[in-house]
Amino acid sequence: MNLFDIALTDIADIAVVGLMLWGLVAWTRRMHARMALLGLAFLGAFYLLARQFELQLTAWIFQGFFAVLIVVIVVVFQDDLRRLFEQIAALGLRLRASRSRGGSLEVLVRSLHHLAAKRRGALVVLPGSDPVERYLQGGVPLEAAISGELLDSLFDPSSGGHDGALVMRENRLERFAVHLPLSENRDELGSRGTRHAAALGLAERSDALCLVVSEERGTITVAAQGQLETLNDPDALLVRVQNHSQRVGVGARRIDRSQLVWRLMEGLLSFALALGAWLVLVPGAMVQESAHPVRVTVENIPQGYALESVKPETVEVTVAGKRWELLLARRVDFQLVIDAGLVSLGRRTFQVSSESVRHTTDLEVRGVKPKQVKLVVRKEKE
Repeated sequence: MNLFDIALTDIADIAVVGLMLWGLVAWTRRMHARMALLGLAFLGAFYLLARQFELQLTAWIFQGFFAVLIVVIVVVFQDDLRRLFEQIAALGLRLRASRSRGGSLEVLVRSLHHLAAKRRGALVVLPGSDPVERYLQGGVPLEAAISGELLDSLFDPSSGGHDGALVMRENRLERFAVHLPLSENRDELGSRGTRHAAALGLAERSDALCLVVSEERGTITVAAQGQLETLNDPDALLVRVQNHSQRVGVGARRIDRSQLVWRLMEGLLSFALALGAWLVLVPGAMVQESAHPVRVTVENIPQGYALESVKPETVEVTVAGKRWELLLARRVDFQLVIDAGLVSLGRRTFQVSSESVRHTTDLEVRGVKPKQVKLVVRKEKE
């Protein structure tokens, strides 16, 4: 019997579950909830142990706890879960942004510095890998190529939508006069105004890069990952924008060797858990039969008699149960017992059946071969 009789469909099944587990681990890492996930794993293992040892009250309490926990997770992480599902949809629809041409980014940075020098306020959104459409309200579709003249006219104080945001995807100006969600993080905002609050609000909810030109200070601020950073050096700003574009184009941040090793370990663990679950729940849960050689044990030999031999010394016991239980079963777990109390009355041949087999497993004994066991005894001299 072999649990590893795996077909191509089984490999696909294991791969899908492994990827889902890997994604769950990556999501909890991003949400800084790895310790919470580890704690839930320990609770799940404790629940399985309670089920195994038939601790009914404990298992019942854990079932209620996990049922309530699912509702709590959905309520607490509803925005994060929605973002996760949007990312999955974007991946399936291949909506990931491709790498922007360097020339358009240079035009953007140069134009923003011209606006800063003239003390004209501006807000530009560079979407990342996360879908941001549900955070964008209003706006005028543009679908225009970027140019310094166009940016200067869009953020002219006499323009009707200059207080809104400009969305730039790849090398195209997508929408203008867009309203963004406002951040309430006063510690990060300080004395900055509404444009900075809008940029930070989107950066808190997605991986978009927002560029803000302050008309009061004449500075350029970058909002990313829930933080604000002022970058007045054009070269530094260009590098920051190019890094964001490259990250979006590749689809992942560059990680160092130690991080790569850790990610690979997470992946291997996820696929190992998927394989273990498959072994236990799919082929391991199938009920099958298996035959085991079991040694015959003789008990209650009457006084004055000595056992010389047992024919046969071992019998074949057929048991049934789940495959993983059959694999864990050992020969020493079974014993066929003959009660020799009737030897004194001349009996030497004994009928054996499933009831004659003692064992410490959850397996079902379905048969014994042969059906008879003969004892060879001699009477001791008095």
